[in-house]
Amino acid sequence: MSSASVTTTLSGRETAMPFTRFGDYLQLSKPRIAAMGMVAVAVGYFVGCKEAFSLAELLRACFGIASVAISCSFLNQWYEQDTDRRMVRTADRPVPGGRIHPGEVLIVGLTLMCVGVGWLLVSVNTLTAVLALITLALYVVAYTPLKRVSSLCTVVGAVSGAMPPVLGWTAAGGSLDTGALALFLLLFTWQFPHFLAIATIYRKDYESAGLRMLPLVRGEANGAGFVGVAYACVLIPVSLMIWQQDLAGSLYLVVALTGGVAYLVSSIRFLMDQSKERAKQLVVCSIVYLPT
Repeated sequence: MSSASVTTTLSGRETAMPFTRFGDYLQLSKPRIAAMGMVAVAVGYFVGCKEAFSLAELLRACFGIASVAISCSFLNQWYEQDTDRRMVRTADRPVPGGRIHPGEVLIVGLTLMCVGVGWLLVSVNTLTAVLALITLALYVVAYTPLKRVSSLCTVVGAVSGAMPPVLGWTAAGGSLDTGALALFLLLFTWQFPHFLAIATIYRKDYESAGLRMLPLVRGEANGAGFVGVAYACVLIPVSLMIWQQDLAGSLYLVVALTGGVAYLVSSIRFLMDQSKERAKQLVVCSIVYLPT
């Protein structure tokens, strides 16, 4: 066993981190993804807040939702331990690396799920708890196994990935109305160019693990570029739904239009040249677009 754990960067290189119990659990938790999810939850809560903003209420919601999100990461890595062993960028994760027993990961993942859903049920509201459980089920029970079967897994994964702002919205007391739909569709549509670019960067890794992440057109041709451009086109009008619902003002309108056009241009460039370099540029553009 080597003396350092790894964190995969956008370039595909791995940065060293000491192997400790805490470090392994931190790696299993996927903290950067969880943090981005909590930002989306906070935005959904802020936009959906009908009365006075309550930081305590938001923090209660974030605790429960974060527990469920981290549970997803644990359960996903427990399920995918075999495929992770066959991919260069994941072979040294705590489970395939042999540092943490799979049974321990499963128990912790299920415990976090129960804690998170139970906390939301008691401290937030029933709707948010139910939606969080549905999100986890879609990710772990549907998306994860579907990755070995069909590129349609991307659609299922995008549904669960688009739920954080909706959970924030319902935590603030909102219902599943057009406002919640606007937030959901924004994040749902944004994911496709972003994820397909990442799948292109790690295409060989996915293929070696038997994961069918990229769409095919005309037999064996990679359709990632076409799908990415299609969703980037749809993203522009979808992003304006938030403005049309009076959930944001004129500044949002200008930024959404500008960012949407930039994202579309980057997606078109990726379609014309599906190299790793273009894919990385699209990933960077997507990462800048969403928080902006």
